[in-house]
Amino acid sequence: MTTIPTRPAPTRYPPELAGQIEAHPLSLTTPAGGTTLDTATLASLKKVTQYYVVVAFLALFIGVMIGPLQALNYGGVDLYTTIAKIPVLNAILSTYYQGLTLHGVLNALVFTQFFISGWMLYLPLRELGGKPNMKFAWFTFWMMTAGLLMAAVPLLFNRATVLYTLYPPMQGDALFYIGAAIMVAASLLVFGQVVAVWLGWKRANPGRVTPIVSYMSVATWIMWFVASLGLVVEVVALVIPWSLGWRSGIDPLLSRTLFWWTGHPIVYFWLLPAYISWYAFLPRQMGGRMVSEPLTRLAFAMFVIFSVPVGLHHQYADPNINNTWKTIHMFLTFLVAVPSLLTAFSVGAALEDSARMRGGSGLFGWIRRLNWGNASATAQVLAMISFIPGGAGGIVNASLAFAPVVHNTAWIPGHFHITVGTATTLSFMGIAFWLVPHLTGKRLVAPKLALTSVWLWFWGMILMAVGMHWQGLAGVPRRALVSATTQPQVYDAMNIALPKFLTAASGIVLLAAGLAFFYVLFRTLLSPRTEDGEATPIPYSDAISTAGTELSRASGLVRGTESLLALGLLSLILTLLVYLPVIGPMISNYQMVPGQRIW
Repeated sequence: MTTIPTRPAPTRYPPELAGQIEAHPLSLTTPAGGTTLDTATLASLKKVTQYYVVVAFLALFIGVMIGPLQALNYGGVDLYTTIAKIPVLNAILSTYYQGLTLHGVLNALVFTQFFISGWMLYLPLRELGGKPNMKFAWFTFWMMTAGLLMAAVPLLFNRATVLYTLYPPMQGDALFYIGAAIMVAASLLVFGQVVAVWLGWKRANPGRVTPIVSYMSVATWIMWFVASLGLVVEVVALVIPWSLGWRSGIDPLLSRTLFWWTGHPIVYFWLLPAYISWYAFLPRQMGGRMVSEPLTRLAFAMFVIFSVPVGLHHQYADPNINNTWKTIHMFLTFLVAVPSLLTAFSVGAALEDSARMRGGSGLFGWIRRLNWGNASATAQVLAMISFIPGGAGGIVNASLAFAPVVHNTAWIPGHFHITVGTATTLSFMGIAFWLVPHLTGKRLVAPKLALTSVWLWFWGMILMAVGMHWQGLAGVPRRALVSATTQPQVYDAMNIALPKFLTAASGIVLLAAGLAFFYVLFRTLLSPRTEDGEATPIPYSDAISTAGTELSRASGLVRGTESLLALGLLSLILTLLVYLPVIGPMISNYQMVPGQRIW
């Protein structure tokens, strides 16, 4: 029988120090064989990360302010007609679909891409040390920002109201597509820099095991590189030439198939950075330990291999795609549930370990002893809880049998908000509560209000998820101004008064949550610097089962998952095997369709 080692109970922090966590040796030094960052490089790295994070949350702020309009629409309240009568507001939000596009692009694309680029640049470069090229790091930030500004112009002038899916033959302004392409290209440059630093560390430390946070970061970037190829080909080879008028038409089926090559894996690009914190940092914040480094590596290795060849489950209703390939993609999508279940087990065990270290007991009684006073940790636990029904709904969406029932109904945005809108966004909000003080040396303002904001966000999203899923099952369509329908009796016959009320209420609750969160965040950013940012160290967690530092002495699982480049190549090969037989006939039978602007 194996005895799990114990250690002294962790320090219990008073509420006013909820954002401060005990130091771990790796928070101040680099792993064995690494070299510490010099003071100037570290300061520059923190600054560029701060810029990424601030732009990310500015985008989220605008998107969140538009969000209640969408929720109230599905609650039967049409504010867009009112806005249209106010010249100043109408110039910004002229239609429901422009508001929906801004909301989706800012929240799902801009916020996530900027936060992740900063987060997953900082973590591996900080952990691996060395001498990263900070001029290049700043170049990628400004390049991504330039792409954002280019894309923002047609969005704000209602010249790119194509939603975040970019579906042809709806045709937006070329500047929008070019700006979006530049943003993606900048993220791939971040990927290149992180992988280059990692390979440099590997050359300087032959036979060493990659430190766990860097391993997860590099794995996520490699997955994103393979995933992004579909969108890159679509935008560069098809959409931009078409939008510039160089081609008279475009093939909608080929375009959307290339989009979904990226469109579903991007969900894991949003989610895995949150997983990094759940695995590596949350246990320390809760006073516990990571359960198993080898198991963590296995989960991320599986994500690298299986996250990308899954996009056709978004196209079950599309013609001219053989059902055999749709079925194969369905089963590959189900395989992605395996590393998610590994994560649920591992992180759940880490939380139980922390609660029992704090005196928790009983089958479920230990849950009360979690560190619920810490806003950062609480946000991430609530994000994980929301992902339980979100993941279950994902299985429904991926099923050939069940997907037609919910396809293009309000169920889909309900699912989207409880996964990306909660599991990812709420995690990033919680991470910001310690990351911003760590980067800036400024103490978190109003920790109790921060805690209130995460609870409001959680319950607001739960209300929305219940209301939208319910309406979807009743047949209410997605992406529709249902509150202004000329046939309200159709919706009245659905008996959806309660889910409409829940959805409308969710918009109000989420607005309150957003205002509380952004008050804390912006007040913190604008407050004076009071200490060295290292006073809020990176909360690296100890592990019950470590991977070790010497690869030759590591377990077979660690050795087998260490070669991330090989895993990335395997992912690319698998993706090509299940996509080329689908895309090939579309290319040989290319259907030219002229662009349309229906807004």
